[in-house]
Amino acid sequence: MLDKAEDELKRADHLVYVTLKYTRTCDVILNIIKRLINAYDSITNEALEYCKKKRKIKEIPTKDDEKVELLSKKCKIRGIKQYFKLYFLMKKIQEARFTTKEEFRKNVTLISHLDGRSLDVNMPLIFEYYDKTKEFVSLIRGWMK
Repeated sequence: MLDKAEDELKRADHLVYVTLKYTRTCDVILNIIKRLINAYDSITNEALEYCKKKRKIKEIPTKDDEKVELLSKKCKIRGIKQYFKLYFLMKKIQEARFTTKEEFRKNVTLISHLDGRSLDVNMPLIFEYYDKTKEFVSLIRGWMK
């Protein structure tokens, strides 16, 4: 599964630095978010399998919020909760209603309507989400060694 997280990051990298640069559509932004969520899911499952193998936990929960809570208790990495906040935010963005702004132009923006407020997901924000996801995968990989 660690390879799967790396594969998802490679796909997201291509989407961020090549596809989004040339197509500039909100579909690409949503696809990037999907890949980043998949990377989070894969590395979280791998870390929980590692904990189970080391006999730190007995079983792996099925719900995402339970997995996140268990992993944050077991790995004790400083600041890990900020990465999980980003994970849940991206899941909300993926599921929310959205509109587009300046599609096919330099400032393409996906306007996600979350809980009565709007969140503008533009290219700089996608770059930030991608970088944070890479940091998270790297942190977890380092913890498992």
